[in-house]
Amino acid sequence: MDRARILIVEDEETQRTLLGGLLEKEGHTVATAGNGSDAIDLFKNNSFEIVFLDYRLPDTNGLTLLKTFKETNPEVDIIMITAFGTIENAVDALKAGATDYLTKPVDLDDLFFKIKKIEEKAHLIRENKVLKETLKDRFKSEDFIYQSDKMHEVASLVVRVAKTDSTCIIEGESGAGKEVIVNLLHELSERKNHPLIKVNCAAIPETLLESELFGYEKGAFTGAYQRKIGKFELANKGTIFLDEIGDIPLSLQSKLLRVIQEKEVERLGGLHPVKVDVRIITATNRNIEEEVKKGAFREDLYYRLKVVAIPLPPLRERREDIPLLINHFLKRFNDRHNRGIKGITSEARDMLIKHDYPGNVRELENVIERAVVLTRGDYISKEDLPLSSAGTDIVQEKRMKDTVGALEKKMITGALINADWVQTKAASALGLSERMLRYKIKKHNIVKPGNGT
Repeated sequence: MDRARILIVEDEETQRTLLGGLLEKEGHTVATAGNGSDAIDLFKNNSFEIVFLDYRLPDTNGLTLLKTFKETNPEVDIIMITAFGTIENAVDALKAGATDYLTKPVDLDDLFFKIKKIEEKAHLIRENKVLKETLKDRFKSEDFIYQSDKMHEVASLVVRVAKTDSTCIIEGESGAGKEVIVNLLHELSERKNHPLIKVNCAAIPETLLESELFGYEKGAFTGAYQRKIGKFELANKGTIFLDEIGDIPLSLQSKLLRVIQEKEVERLGGLHPVKVDVRIITATNRNIEEEVKKGAFREDLYYRLKVVAIPLPPLRERREDIPLLINHFLKRFNDRHNRGIKGITSEARDMLIKHDYPGNVRELENVIERAVVLTRGDYISKEDLPLSSAGTDIVQEKRMKDTVGALEKKMITGALINADWVQTKAASALGLSERMLRYKIKKHNIVKPGNGT
């Protein structure tokens, strides 16, 4: 990290020289002035990140000088130093724009700590600016919008990882924006001119997932009238995104591991493997480590996929991004629906900022679109925001999945009991294949009484 350039304005020569020497030993570039006039000349003709400013000077008041510096450069950090450490002086300095203050005699540990905090803040601001410029130049989508520190960390990680071919797993809740991160990783990579293929593993039936991913040869099975190229081959030289990776059955996990290790796929019914050059990105809202412990996900595959983990925070943990997202969605849906909504009331904005968003960014997007479509006035009001029911569909969907899962487990367990735990008979009674029944037993952790596992 670059060390800050510092101006010391202090009328006592001994203090000025001592403090300047200590800071130079720490690697700082230091200039000093004994009065306000010299300090103004130095400040106008040089670039300083930090000013240590004595409260009392022979030709001016430190508070007056502080205001002059701030008018010249609003970004400069000014730390007032005074022997008259009253609360009134400190409050006046902070109100006028001082970053902090110190009292004489100066505590050096405190001084160095304050400098470190300022440098870290300045470094974060510079890095954030560079990141946003990088994203603006290389990534044309306007969907990656943030100002929070948490999303800055995500952006920083994405920019660093994008240039590599490392497998990445994006971890986060549904609706948090995982697909936006995937687009970024691809567009910022050397593979950007090649395909980005997206596969939702949870949306494809298990019986079809293998052929979707790896393809098949003509005649491989009944109905295979011609060769089908799988998603991995379609993504050759580019990127493949496997969403909801936790839903891939164990039978396919070994094949996926082979793709990563050998960089080749084998079509169903194929006699020879096909080489593929693909960067793999996955995402999940499941706790894969728990799935590994339960035996539902291969540990070796998990660590192959998790070379780089990108944790995506939920919207409720980065509320400072909400106002930017509100404005973004408002403009988008004004344009899409040919509306002229001018803005949003402060009460409505406060409601949106305080809401917990079980559906994350996707929920906020849906709420704003609904408000834009239905609002009768020029501004969206709190009455236009159904936040009491926002996210209800998501909650109801989860409850429905839980209910269906519990019912399925009950039916399978009942069929197994009636069949004396003979899986062939139970599968026939349920109208399932034995393979599917074994998968369901594993999924619901159904255990025969007395087996212990």
